[in-house]
Amino acid sequence: MDKKGADITLLDLREQTVFADYFLICCGDNDRQLKAIADNIAFDAKKNGRIYPATIEGDPETGWVLVDFGDLIVHVFLPEQREYYDLEGLWYNAHVVLQVQ
Repeated sequence: MDKKGADITLLDLREQTVFADYFLICCGDNDRQLKAIADNIAFDAKKNGRIYPATIEGDPETGWVLVDFGDLIVHVFLPEQREYYDLEGLWYNAHVVLQVQ
């Protein structure tokens, strides 16, 4: 199972909100890949940075999993759900730090 997300965007929200500094948004191809991506992000943060997520929310079958590190919130979407919720459009004033297709 591929554990790498696609269509990655990192938004700097520090000037827009107090509940998080950054959103990392990415996509997976199916629900199994969403789970693998979210689990791998949490595992790598624990292993390499000794950083533990406050929570992992959502259900891969719904097309959206969220990994909350406090200042950084990672959103892992199926493409249809990402388009529907349009976080980039909602936070259009945020500075785009990184965009990888």
